[in-house]
Amino acid sequence: MKKQLRVLLSLAVCLAMVLSACPVSAAGKTVINYWSNDRHDEAYMTEKIAEFNAAHDDIEIVMTIMTDNYENSILLAYQGGDAPDIVGQSIDIKNFAEYGAIESLTSYIAADEEYQLVNEPFEHKFEGLNALGDDIYWVPSGMRSGVRIEYNIDLVTAAGCDSIPTNLDDYIALATKITEAGAGNYYGIGFTSSSPFERQLEMMAQVSGVFYYDYVNGRFDFTGYKPFLEKGRQLVAVAYPDQQGVDNMRAQFADGAFALWGNASQEAGVFTAQFPITKFEWGVAPVPSLDGEIKGALQTNPNKGYIMMSSCANKDAAWEVIRFFQSEAFLKGYLEGGYTMPISSHMDGVIDKSLVGRMADFSLLPYESVYPTVPTINLTGDNYRTVLWNAIMGHVEIDAAIEDLNTRYNEAYEEDIASGTVMRLVIPDYDPLHPSAGTATYLDH
Repeated sequence: MKKQLRVLLSLAVCLAMVLSACPVSAAGKTVINYWSNDRHDEAYMTEKIAEFNAAHDDIEIVMTIMTDNYENSILLAYQGGDAPDIVGQSIDIKNFAEYGAIESLTSYIAADEEYQLVNEPFEHKFEGLNALGDDIYWVPSGMRSGVRIEYNIDLVTAAGCDSIPTNLDDYIALATKITEAGAGNYYGIGFTSSSPFERQLEMMAQVSGVFYYDYVNGRFDFTGYKPFLEKGRQLVAVAYPDQQGVDNMRAQFADGAFALWGNASQEAGVFTAQFPITKFEWGVAPVPSLDGEIKGALQTNPNKGYIMMSSCANKDAAWEVIRFFQSEAFLKGYLEGGYTMPISSHMDGVIDKSLVGRMADFSLLPYESVYPTVPTINLTGDNYRTVLWNAIMGHVEIDAAIEDLNTRYNEAYEEDIASGTVMRLVIPDYDPLHPSAGTATYLDH
């Protein structure tokens, strides 16, 4: 595993950048250095950290925002003895834990009843994502919803629908009807050039019970995507003809260029602030499934957690900072500010939902859940989202694309298992509607 971590280190990471992020000592205070790769909440975090520092004569929080080479920078700093004390959760905990670079928070959590009340850490313990076995390495403060369909209510209504269809065939028919009515002035659906398969079709497959990793048998399997690739071709045929970057396509949707758009809860802020929609009313609906039935969970992503580095010299002080970031008062303002959605039922009951605006439209669906983290492999060639979208676009035959993915992914997986850089994840009691409820086992063969 040490070998794998060394491979992660990029020569592009500048040592001077890392060292310059280290704080100077605060007179009479223990300095807790916090690194984050989030910019969207910088103003709120800066304000609250200033309040904390003014109110405490024993601890000083210093925040550094680092959006480039984040994980590699943390590794380089750790190996050089200059690691921060706390980092945002956007790292692969399995690699870091096996390397001995991060600290389990389980004992701190178990001794802190107030923290447990506010954050419900044992209810939000996800194998491979924030926990390994009994060890919890970070606790989510919130979550990003799974993909939804954002839609132009005026165009959908004009096409004779008062809601978004629950099955894929009817969804395609709706998109087709709108495109035909638009006669080149507007279209039924739009896709971005940035991970287009993920933003709609992959999530439609998920709720239909299709996923790219076979947890029961511990192998990759892309076979179930075939009908979604076939129907994806039908959607592309009636889509806005130019697949641009995600922000450009958001702007096109806000301008009325197409009626159906797929993305997650961040669109609440996008379409009220970044690209405010003023020309029409817009709605939010669940993604349709293949046949209208929900057979699998919609993937959601817990977020905004804090990891303590094992090299931290003042772990109790670092825990006090994590407690502050995940206190009820701090989270109330954070959640009401629309920076993320509540994940704990306690905070969901505390916040004033009238303040969250359109974020309320992205509230969790009963079948949204967190999937166990799929093992990271050393894959050669394009990843599955690129290959599947190429198949939808007709650049490769569908059966050939699926065979290619099944072969390359499983060959790479077997090689990595044999070399000891990864272990096989098997969940014998896996349930696609409750993916994180099963018992995960890691095998070395």
